[in-house]
Amino acid sequence: MNCFAVIAGGGTSGHVLPALAIAESLIDFGRSREEIVYFGARRGREGQLVPPSGLTLYLFDVIGLKRELSIRAQLSNLLFAPKLSFATWKAFRLMRRIRPRVVISVGGYASLPAVLSARLLRIPIVVVTYDRTPGRSSALTSRFATAVASAFPDSPLPRSQFTGAPVRRTLRTLNRDEERSLARKRFGIAPECFMIGVVGGSLGSGILNDAILDFVRSHSDDQTLAVRHIVGDRFLDSYRRLLKAQGVDFLEGQAASDQALNQTSPGRGIVYQVVGYEDDMLSLYAAVDVLIGRGGAGTVAEVSVTGTPAILIPWSGAADDHQTENVRWLADAKGAIQLSEDSCRQQLSVLLDSLRLDSATLSDLGRHAYALGAKNRAGAIAELVENVARKTVTP
Repeated sequence: MNCFAVIAGGGTSGHVLPALAIAESLIDFGRSREEIVYFGARRGREGQLVPPSGLTLYLFDVIGLKRELSIRAQLSNLLFAPKLSFATWKAFRLMRRIRPRVVISVGGYASLPAVLSARLLRIPIVVVTYDRTPGRSSALTSRFATAVASAFPDSPLPRSQFTGAPVRRTLRTLNRDEERSLARKRFGIAPECFMIGVVGGSLGSGILNDAILDFVRSHSDDQTLAVRHIVGDRFLDSYRRLLKAQGVDFLEGQAASDQALNQTSPGRGIVYQVVGYEDDMLSLYAAVDVLIGRGGAGTVAEVSVTGTPAILIPWSGAADDHQTENVRWLADAKGAIQLSEDSCRQQLSVLLDSLRLDSATLSDLGRHAYALGAKNRAGAIAELVENVARKTVTP
């Protein structure tokens, strides 16, 4: 196999989608799809997300360390070292055979076997970090890195270069104004509706689900409103039961887009679409007037790349409170509105009502966010990786 790069890492969509964006950038730079190999975790989302890309995929049986103090969590942690050792041995044997010129770590526990193997084989490593406060995995692997590609200009990691965040090509080139009408048709949302998108990250957010349900209930008769709510697969069944128990009208799953236009007729009230996972984020960014989301690095990068007006509520349980720092980068530049979890439920409805009547503020939010996304749209990570592979970047 003529392997140029191994991209390693995963677990959640927040790791896998940036990895696929890096692969796209390398292909845009002139590499073939066959030269790029993906190393991931058997239990991660890469098993679903990577195959459609056409990349060669190898999955390893690794697990992450749990922070909880429960007996179950601690028993799981006992398996971390033996699983990592066995996965590293398998990765080492595979990497010795395919001999990549560079290994790219996108973070998460799934990156460790490849990084440790690359270190043993003296293959140069590029660590990609997209949180403003680097996670434990990035901090560890950066010690072995030839270079660190950082999404933010103030990264504390050694040998860091500001390349912007990896974002999929379709989002980097999205023109919201041009795509809005078609995106609305895909979701079955009338052009005159004020549309809100709610995304709680790849796993969903109970706090956002509760807050938007309050808003939907209080605006149930407003037929000029539309909400597309990604509740998270883990919450879908329980949330569906809650809506039915409370008598809240909603459109569900794939049928939501097909049925929505029929619900915009007079007297039907708010269009409320509920899905577990959103497969068409490109259309969502194009269609919405405002996005409500968490503070994950992927969300922050995509909001800035697309120039989407956004209200972002950082997850307070994130390691080292890194989501707050991510969102602050946008909010300080007036590229997003930042709310805390504590104030979210009380303030979100009032804030949404205010923004509906304030097109100037929405426009300013989008404009400032888009200005911050210039580096993300440039796809500079590929150039850094190529330089490392050619040994024009030294540790």
